[in-house]
Amino acid sequence: MDTDAFVLAHRATWDRLEQLVKRRRSLSGAEVDELVDLYQRVSTHLSMVRSASADPVLVGRLSGVVARARSAVTSAHAPLWREFARFWTVSFPVVAYRTWRWWLGSAVSFFVVAIVIGVWVARDPEVQSTIGTPADIAHLVDHQFAAYYSENPAGSFAFRVWVNNSWVAAQCIAFAILLGIPIPYLLFQNAANVGVSGGLMFDAGRGDVFLGLLAPHGLLELTAVFLAAAAGMRLGWSAIAPGDRPRGQVLAEQGRAVVSVAIGLAVVLLVSGLIEALVTPSPLPTVARVAIGVAAEVAFLAYVVHFGRRAVRAGETGDLDDAPDLLPTG
Repeated sequence: MDTDAFVLAHRATWDRLEQLVKRRRSLSGAEVDELVDLYQRVSTHLSMVRSASADPVLVGRLSGVVARARSAVTSAHAPLWREFARFWTVSFPVVAYRTWRWWLGSAVSFFVVAIVIGVWVARDPEVQSTIGTPADIAHLVDHQFAAYYSENPAGSFAFRVWVNNSWVAAQCIAFAILLGIPIPYLLFQNAANVGVSGGLMFDAGRGDVFLGLLAPHGLLELTAVFLAAAAGMRLGWSAIAPGDRPRGQVLAEQGRAVVSVAIGLAVVLLVSGLIEALVTPSPLPTVARVAIGVAAEVAFLAYVVHFGRRAVRAGETGDLDDAPDLLPTG
């Protein structure tokens, strides 16, 4: 299929269908008949594009047009459980999957900074002296670092951790309105904190304690933060380089998709917070605690890859406006 020629031949039909859908509450009888006819024709166009074209933008646009037209034609509300299932099997994983390059870039940059700072702190006594006195550092590595995870009741600690991590993720997404420029600095701050703590712990010969306490919850927690950063930076980049489509349309689509990330990450971070409160300080052997963290991380990544890849192949974009809120009745 010649995609450009197909778009040129049928764009007027799609535009007309969108106009009728927007005016669906005030259509005349003839316009209602036209709406039904155009809905059927554009549905056929969507099937043709999905089978013969790999253009996700075109598929996404037609999916949205058809979904909204179906809403106007059928007037049958989808069950709430179906919307819930669609969110977790399409909307959230497809956005996470589509941002994998930004996601991976955020992770690599974070760990490079954390490792470099950690090595610097561990090897330079002068740097350590600017962080605190020998007594302060000894208190941190011998008591304070481990006590942080067990000095409060598990329930209140889990809630506090969840709120804190959700706030970091929310900042990453909110900073998209500033073109995502503050997000790398936010990641740098968190990477520096991890690097300083790690450097002090490894220098004191307690690197096993550091990794044993951080890994169970940190893998999933940091992955969620990287995803939030990726979604925010990708949305910011859309304002700079929208491609061949109107900037406002691209930003609206990306912005609605990012809402899916924000909702999904609230649940992911809740799981991470529960692990941090219940598993990290538990008397389980370090190997068992780390294994639980690794299992949670692998399960999340497998979930995103499986459902995200499937949704991409189906032409989904994660734009909430593309989700059908009405189903055909006949």
